Amino acid sequence: MSRNSWIALLVCGLIPVLCVLLWVRAAGARLEAQAAAGGTEEVAVAAAANDATYCSVELKRILRRVLQSCGLLGKGGVRGCKPLEARNVATVSGRDFNALFKPMKDRGGIIQYDVEGANLDAEDEQLVDSIFAAQRGASYFFVVARASPDGEVAYNRQLSKARAEAVMTHLREKFQDPDLDREVGLLWLGEEYAQLDREFCEWRRSGAEGKCNPYDINRGAFISWIDCQL
Repeated sequence: MSRNSWIALLVCGLIPVLCVLLWVRAAGARLEAQAAAGGTEEVAVAAAANDATYCSVELKRILRRVLQSCGLLGKGGVRGCKPLEARNVATVSGRDFNALFKPMKDRGGIIQYDVEGANLDAEDEQLVDSIFAAQRGASYFFVVARASPDGEVAYNRQLSKARAEAVMTHLREKFQDPDLDREVGLLWLGEEYAQLDREFCEWRRSGAEGKCNPYDINRGAFISWIDCQL
């Protein structure tokens, strides 16, 4: 075989090798570019995981039951909250029920009423207005009223109901929001279920002067937006 034939054969053999090397190099560049672009996607995945922790399966289950009981998930969005036997709605212990709402600390607050009181004063209204105005895309606003464990059970049921309805009345008068009946869910728990412990003293509170104890924070209403998608 002549020298020119050997050269031609060598060139023909090198061409596929060079093509493979170029393809591998280009593929590597594409992978590096995808990895660089994927940084944002990884952050989004992490954020979604955090949302999943906040909007847990149990919280969504309870949220759906409460909203159904309040008539907020039905057609037409007619509000139909009535006094609820909370154990039947939540089907968890009072402590576990309260724990579900702890992640809402930064967007919630506690209205502390006077002893046997159910009226909002100026400080109460200011806190309600501040929290309700900070919707930030959330869908539902919860008002969970309680009474401290003094007096008769039936009386405390009515007292906690009046406390929840006082917040709703103020929201109607202040905001005149046509979607209010589809957004606000009321629960009044009396003294019988889900009493708050001292940990909730760290939340924003009205009437918060002096020391906080469970009697203070259970003589009130927990309010917060909830942005879980059902």
